[in-house]
Amino acid sequence: MKDKPTVAFLTLGCKVNQYDADAMRAVLDYGGFRVCEAGDVADVYVVNTCAVTAEAERKSRQAITRILKLNPEAEIYVCGCASQNNFSQFARDGVKFISGTRGKLTLAEELVKKYGGEDDGFFDKIVTSDFETGDKYEEFRGTLTMRTRHYIKIQDGCNNFCAYCIVPYLRGRSRSRSMSGVLKEIATAETSCREIVLTGINLSAYGRDIGTSLADLLLALQSCDLRVRLGSLEAGVIDEKFLDAAKGMKNFCPHFHLSLQSGDDGVLKDMNRRYTTAQYLEKVALIRSAFPDAAVTTDVIVGYPTETADAFERSLAFCKEAGFADMHVFPYSSRKGTAAGKLPVLPSSEVAERGRRMTELKHVLSTEYRLKQLGKSVEVLFETKEDGLWCGHAPNYVKVYAMDGARNTVASVVPTALFGDGVRV
Repeated sequence: MKDKPTVAFLTLGCKVNQYDADAMRAVLDYGGFRVCEAGDVADVYVVNTCAVTAEAERKSRQAITRILKLNPEAEIYVCGCASQNNFSQFARDGVKFISGTRGKLTLAEELVKKYGGEDDGFFDKIVTSDFETGDKYEEFRGTLTMRTRHYIKIQDGCNNFCAYCIVPYLRGRSRSRSMSGVLKEIATAETSCREIVLTGINLSAYGRDIGTSLADLLLALQSCDLRVRLGSLEAGVIDEKFLDAAKGMKNFCPHFHLSLQSGDDGVLKDMNRRYTTAQYLEKVALIRSAFPDAAVTTDVIVGYPTETADAFERSLAFCKEAGFADMHVFPYSSRKGTAAGKLPVLPSSEVAERGRRMTELKHVLSTEYRLKQLGKSVEVLFETKEDGLWCGHAPNYVKVYAMDGARNTVASVVPTALFGDGVRV
């Protein structure tokens, strides 16, 4: 092993996991590790796992196999939601240490000690003794991102306990970062990026435990020079104060990912979602009254155990009525330990057919929304190059392709045609 080994991160799942990996990456970079891309051959790998679905857990396990094919001698350290849920599935050759959702910064710090000759025995056991989720926000001390958009984690955990969701059991109760901590990190980010994304496990709950709110944070960001984008939101957070705060910002991105899960009231009640379809539609109307061209996107689960054929048809019709700019469509994934995990699942062929039809609607709605963007001047943050074209995102998160561009720069362009999953100049 080299004195200062190369380290790569394989991170699955949500933006919160991405942020946690960025925070660990910063510690290791400062400690002398040479940080490389996830697909590169490295000496040390940190796998930050996800457990939101059974498929996410499977991919987390597969990550270990991929690493060992790249470098059979690699040392692998595992953390995150899937290992919190079931650490034994990662106890295999090559894996030196397994922890859960808590103490990720400690893991990074101990790696620095180990490879710096100050090994204090932290890694003597393959599994940490502490799989508690914690009840206070775990403050990190900075991040090192490989992206042009900078994730800012402001909240962790969730109190909602939706019937299908295992995340509250793995991430713990909702806890918010101090506003001063958030503002300090944003000020630091202004020197290296053009856009920040505020994220959390339940972003809408930000501030409830510390006497503030997400709207108050947006008010504190009125003069922020960076583009500010929000992660996934719950319908309940949308009100006049919140939207007025967003409208008052200098560089707010009008993209609202408003979690739905089902367009049927009976299924919503069974899921323990705390709104009706009528209430949800009122929130969509409020958003569009404040931001007429806003992109309202959502998540939809098909094949929930109590979703009848008629309930699915109502869900499909509701999504069409809401006119989403895009939808993330998920087949229901039964999670042991949740309320819904005790229910018999629907036939896989029926779930697959519902997924096909909902995905078909997704493409129709996405095309309709993207067509409305043609001929309009938009400010695009260019991020990567794909097949010879620069691509990036407009404020409403529509993907834009162009011949000319440069990484981490914003340019004003006019899209003229649909192209792939976005539009093209």
